[in-house]
Amino acid sequence: MHRNPVDFRKAINGLSVIVSDIMELDVYQPALFVFCNKRRDQIKVLYWDYTGFALWQKRLEKDKFKWPKKKSLDTVSITHEQWSWLLRGVDFEKIQPHQTLKYSHVA
Repeated sequence: MHRNPVDFRKAINGLSVIVSDIMELDVYQPALFVFCNKRRDQIKVLYWDYTGFALWQKRLEKDKFKWPKKKSLDTVSITHEQWSWLLRGVDFEKIQPHQTLKYSHVA
């Protein structure tokens, strides 16, 4: 996720430049790159599907997306679960899941 609002006149080429130059990420990696407009009522998602770029957009009619607060980093990585929460309007920064435990032995 790109924290700062983006001019939504940008399409695939403009958003790809943000991914590579500002976010400093490989636009061809298997990931979704998510952008929000200034009003936070629209998001755009850019991704490479190994044959070309795809651009997906969602506009809310009445609400706003719960976007991460601006901090020092321009980029936020989220889980698949957090992505679902974002689309449903849940502020995932305020949710604290149980700690993940990893054991190597039963006894």
